[in-house]
Amino acid sequence: MTELKSSSYNTVKDTILEYVFVLIGAAVVALGFNLFLFPNQVASGGVSGISTILNGLFGWNAGIVQYAFNIPLFIAGVLVLGKTFGLKSLVGTLTLPLFVIITGDWDAWTLNPLLGAIFGGIVVGLGIGLVFKGNASTGGTDLLAQIITKFTGLTLGTSVLLIDGVVAVSAALVFDLEKGLYALIGLYVTTKTIDIVQLGFSQSKMVYIITNDEDEVRDAIYKEIKRGVTKIPAIGGYTGKDRPVLMVVVYQTEFTKLKQVLKTVDPKAFVIVSDAYEVLGEGFKRV
Repeated sequence: MTELKSSSYNTVKDTILEYVFVLIGAAVVALGFNLFLFPNQVASGGVSGISTILNGLFGWNAGIVQYAFNIPLFIAGVLVLGKTFGLKSLVGTLTLPLFVIITGDWDAWTLNPLLGAIFGGIVVGLGIGLVFKGNASTGGTDLLAQIITKFTGLTLGTSVLLIDGVVAVSAALVFDLEKGLYALIGLYVTTKTIDIVQLGFSQSKMVYIITNDEDEVRDAIYKEIKRGVTKIPAIGGYTGKDRPVLMVVVYQTEFTKLKQVLKTVDPKAFVIVSDAYEVLGEGFKRV
């Protein structure tokens, strides 16, 4: 009974934390929009970019425009895609334009379009990443992209790129070519920031090792670096013989030592190194 209560408490706590992420994320996105992107006419994709363009054309309030697009798109997403997007996504869809309206009179932090694109992209990406951590979305053109994917067969990534590309080209036509280029910069920075929020900075390296001295290399890694090694069955493409691959994950601070170990034990080892953005389990983060 105690374990059941504890599990129920943790579930409620996690749900509350997710809503907090959604609300804070929506507020951060609104700040990035109003303090950096909007005052510099940087229309970096999505409904926020559309609202910037329509404001430039007709003087329409950006927050109202975002409501006018987000609510119908959310309803269309539910009806056409046949999904239940959940209360958290509805909260994100409704609160983002509200925060845009609330902070609409705040003074811009820069009127330099390049700085606006870069720092606006960072702040907006941070906010969207927080919303994603809350297992929600802010609606908008992401839902439109899913609808396009369903009816055209295009991949989701292609659909998103198509929509954001149209927004960027429209910005270039409505404002000028430079503003369109700044929009692309802002879009790129936003995407990269979302990845960082979701995955974190790469603090670990994943290393694949192909060696003729498999046992010696494995034992040396155990002894010198105290990291576990996973043996992956593989077959040499040229020889057709068994050629196991050793995989080990180390912190960046341990990587130089790993190279020294490999150089000592088998200087002819074939080594492949890649970034590991989030490592969960023993010796790293807890799940």
